Amino acid sequence: MPELSLPGDPDVRVILRRSARARRLSLRISSLDGRVTLTLPKRVSEREGRAFLLEKEDWIRSHLARQPKPVAVRAGIRLPVEGRELDIRIGAGRRVEQHGEALIVPGSAPARRLERYLKELARDRLAAASDRYAARLGRSYCSLSLRDTRSRWGSCSAAGGLMYSWRLILAPPDVLTYVAAHEVAHLQEMNHSPAFWSVVEDLYGDYAAPRRWLQSDGNALHRYRFEDISEKD
Repeated sequence: MPELSLPGDPDVRVILRRSARARRLSLRISSLDGRVTLTLPKRVSEREGRAFLLEKEDWIRSHLARQPKPVAVRAGIRLPVEGRELDIRIGAGRRVEQHGEALIVPGSAPARRLERYLKELARDRLAAASDRYAARLGRSYCSLSLRDTRSRWGSCSAAGGLMYSWRLILAPPDVLTYVAAHEVAHLQEMNHSPAFWSVVEDLYGDYAAPRRWLQSDGNALHRYRFEDISEKD
């Protein structure tokens, strides 16, 4: 996809998108990863797009400055797991283990091992919650999958397939179970009507607090990067 750039400290990469349906220039900044997208109508030149970016530069930079900074997950940092802040430490052994307030990660391919551990834990918790709510609802789902989705925390297909973001394992347990109740409720109501929210409340109870947590704090779960958890800076 074509890109433009706003030079400065730091440079800001801008994805250039053309749309035959767009009637005016528009900017979008992802609240998840800070990606800046400039949409140009079909007949608007790239030169006009650059001028528009310069006009909006202060707004773009101020918006980006308010976003959570990416965190490289490595030895010595604290990572939320099921809502608890745990120290990441490199150790011996063949698997990730939790000891008190620490996660001990084997030194061989630690990033891959830690991410796999979190996904397995997420699957265990989400499957248990989904099974419990589906049984209460008297419905069944056909599959359960995990992804690193950025636009939603979960989904339910018309065929009854449940999908969840594995990063829910970083959130407090009540948030994870609320999302499970939300998606299982779609097995009965494939919409967001008052009837749907009534099903969610019957399954979970008062969902206002976990829903509010996702709206206010959920985006921060995407800032953790698992590319490098070595002990070096």
